[in-house]
Amino acid sequence: MDGKTAIVTGANTGIGKETAKDLASRGVHVVLACRDMEKAERAVADIMREVDGASVVAKKLDLTDTKSICEFAEIIYNTEKSLHLLINNAGVAACPYSTTADGFEMQFGVNYLGHFFLTFLLLDLLKHSAPSRIINLSSMVHFMGKINFEDVNSEKSYHAVKAYAQSKMANILFTRELARRVEDLGISVFAVDPGKVNTEISRHLSWPLQVFLKTFGFMIKTPEEGSYTTLFCAVTPDLQSGGYYRNCAPATCSRAASDDHTACKLWALSCHLLGVHWQ
Repeated sequence: MDGKTAIVTGANTGIGKETAKDLASRGVHVVLACRDMEKAERAVADIMREVDGASVVAKKLDLTDTKSICEFAEIIYNTEKSLHLLINNAGVAACPYSTTADGFEMQFGVNYLGHFFLTFLLLDLLKHSAPSRIINLSSMVHFMGKINFEDVNSEKSYHAVKAYAQSKMANILFTRELARRVEDLGISVFAVDPGKVNTEISRHLSWPLQVFLKTFGFMIKTPEEGSYTTLFCAVTPDLQSGGYYRNCAPATCSRAASDDHTACKLWALSCHLLGVHWQ
């Protein structure tokens, strides 16, 4: 994969860092898109120490703020000639109720809307670099979710796990609809369930659940193992665009996440919330 360029969001730790390191070992120039630049620079140093000849840089990206997303996209267009892989990996899980700078519920805003907007802004570079791929991180928790169109930002009521499940279902619906819209542009899109992974994303879980994860750690994947399906979708030829993948193979998502009408409706709502016109 020499000469390829990838962006991995949330790549300063966990699955994202392992994904970036593996891609760098394959000759990919990797941009670590992170909110915490101190941690991001440490991740860059780690990868460059562990991978001979790695081409890795860190760029500031705060998915809680559309202004930061715009600034990041502008930097990418000014510094990168191509983009072959956009890996929308960053996320928050089961956090206390809060909102982004633009007033979106935090999990819906970061896990889904922020990546929707980032993809929208970078699409021209992805088209220019075709064949290219977009990978959206989802979760098996999406089976518990639904898109609450009447209260998508949880302003009337908030349940941390339900909000997380909604955001991860949104990523699958986004993948389906985006794949349909870019199928003639040389861009493939995949949704990935990394499995149960021991990462910092679990920091907002209740103490009993954190104790459970530590006690039964043999059931939990390492971040490196959690990156395998993302990497599978990044490097394997002739995969079905728009699909949902788990354990390095096509998988079946929930019936609700497979509904094309819901996917189209969510697309329209997302464009409205972000104030963008995306054909």
